[in-house]
Amino acid sequence: MKSKMPYKVHIDKELVVRSFLEWAKIDAPSSKEGNIAKVIEQKLLNMGFTVQFDSAHEEFDGQVGNLIAHWPGTDPSIPPLFLSTHMDTVLPTANLVPVIRDGVIYSDGTTILGADDRAALTAYLQGIEYIQKHNIPCGPIELILTVCEQQGLKGARYLDYSKVQSQFGYIFDSDGDVGQIITRGPFSSKFHIEILGKASHIGLNPEDGVSAFLVGADVLKAIPQGKLEGNVLANVGIIEGGDLSSIIPGYLKMTGEVRAFTQENLDNTLDDIYLKASQAIQPHGAKLNYSIEKKYVGFNIDRNHLLVENAIQSFVDEEIPYYFTETLGGADTNTLNENGLTCITLGNGFKNLHTFQEHISIDNLVNAVKTTVQLILKWRDSHQ
Repeated sequence: MKSKMPYKVHIDKELVVRSFLEWAKIDAPSSKEGNIAKVIEQKLLNMGFTVQFDSAHEEFDGQVGNLIAHWPGTDPSIPPLFLSTHMDTVLPTANLVPVIRDGVIYSDGTTILGADDRAALTAYLQGIEYIQKHNIPCGPIELILTVCEQQGLKGARYLDYSKVQSQFGYIFDSDGDVGQIITRGPFSSKFHIEILGKASHIGLNPEDGVSAFLVGADVLKAIPQGKLEGNVLANVGIIEGGDLSSIIPGYLKMTGEVRAFTQENLDNTLDDIYLKASQAIQPHGAKLNYSIEKKYVGFNIDRNHLLVENAIQSFVDEEIPYYFTETLGGADTNTLNENGLTCITLGNGFKNLHTFQEHISIDNLVNAVKTTVQLILKWRDSHQ
């Protein structure tokens, strides 16, 4: 839906960079978000938000729960729009030393940068402050800031949804440049394979042993892994077992996961892994235990949905090229949609996430702020 009066957003680039670096330097790895939550809370209170926390952290021994904040805007009759991101980073950012080269912000290589997802936090707060500073009419805005996202979307999973007033919103949380629109995300489940061989001492009774490691090697070779037919991903990421170098290992546990765009493809792949693993152990006389643990369900938002149309028009008005992608990466978008909210993921341009080579361009930071302002204005226009 096109705005009646297209509005051009003029952003102070240096202010955006300073704001981003201030947020990035606050150390808050998963389950240790207490410090940044306090700073955000005070910031939002100064901006006129009401702020509340839930008790999600009690489910996983964290420091603080999810933060839900509400600002009525200038027209409370308009349905509220939410903007969501996570407060945690995958690794610490303590003692972050930022380096700016050719319009791109890096760390000095001794820590991650934390652009995942301090970039979104910067965009939201700078965007809302811009609207407030310029007295731009808008409807209510809600912020849903989760904890422990990097460890399996735990905060969103245990979010107290009764505290959320809004129904529709956006999550800036993808390595695509600003302009990326993600309307489809994956279903995902973990699988656990336990191999029960027979332990024995190599110096006393090696002939009695059945090495769970050798059985596991055949299982690893037999089960499907990598990118599979039908846009399915399967991976074994953890292998545990063994006690002493002198003991033939009698136990091995593998943990992996499968991601797919449909529940059917997910289930079929998990079944195939079990079948192939069961067949692989038969010549060895070992036993197998197999279990599945749901991570999250997929989402698929129609491209004609108002959220998508408003995103497109926001990019058009700011002359930002837009494009659609589907992702097999998980985000809070999956869990919020699963729990009755409707939202899509937008790119904000961080690269090499979860590594010491993580970086983000200043252009993406600025464009994310502009897009935030435009999304809020488009939401207002579409409900007048």
